[in-house]
Amino acid sequence: MSPRRKDAPENTDPQDDPGALEKTATSLVGRLVDLGIDGLGPLSSAQKVADSARVGAKNDEKAIGDVVSGARKQAAAGGFVTGLGGFFTLPVSLPANVLGFYVIATRTVAAIAALRGYDLTDERVRASVLVVLTGQDSSGVLSKVGVGGAGGVVTRLLSSRVPSNTLMLVQKGVGFRILGQVGRTTLSRFGRFVPLAGGFIGAGSDVLILRGIVKTAKKEFTAENLAALQAAPTPQQG
Repeated sequence: MSPRRKDAPENTDPQDDPGALEKTATSLVGRLVDLGIDGLGPLSSAQKVADSARVGAKNDEKAIGDVVSGARKQAAAGGFVTGLGGFFTLPVSLPANVLGFYVIATRTVAAIAALRGYDLTDERVRASVLVVLTGQDSSGVLSKVGVGGAGGVVTRLLSSRVPSNTLMLVQKGVGFRILGQVGRTTLSRFGRFVPLAGGFIGAGSDVLILRGIVKTAKKEFTAENLAALQAAPTPQQG
């Protein structure tokens, strides 16, 4: 391997550049909304996924089960394909795997919300979908932007009558938190030195994480919270 030229630029770690990290977090959330909620290109929107599942199901809860089942298969396949190569392909495969997994997770959570009667065009619902992705870190995401109170994600976003600009900060906070989670779990998800084993590790881990996210989504997007959402005033601008 040839030595690095003295005048060659060093690789920039976003963790060392707050501006770059913020840009990355914002970009990540934007992609999750575009691909996971609204749908883009060949990807159907979460609402269409929900509507399709409802057609062939006996009830909405059965439709949710079908959506989750399909998502688990996608997560397993995506984890295996992008996980191949272990440490040898880690710098290249990790961004694709992270984006792919969280797009699947976002669309699944949003579809669950839609099947429970939530309006995916409501910015409070969209913010709630994203916060659910952070799992046990969700409370920290909300607290950091001043959304206090008791209860779960949806309850806190409603009870605080969060203005639109704060909802935007919530979404950006989700991006930061996901990037932080990726940093903590990278070695555990791809940390085997046997190249082929990395594929199996990626697939199994993605399904396990998705299971936890789905559990949280079902707990958050309830009929009670929907009634509270519909009764609450719309977010104030500014």
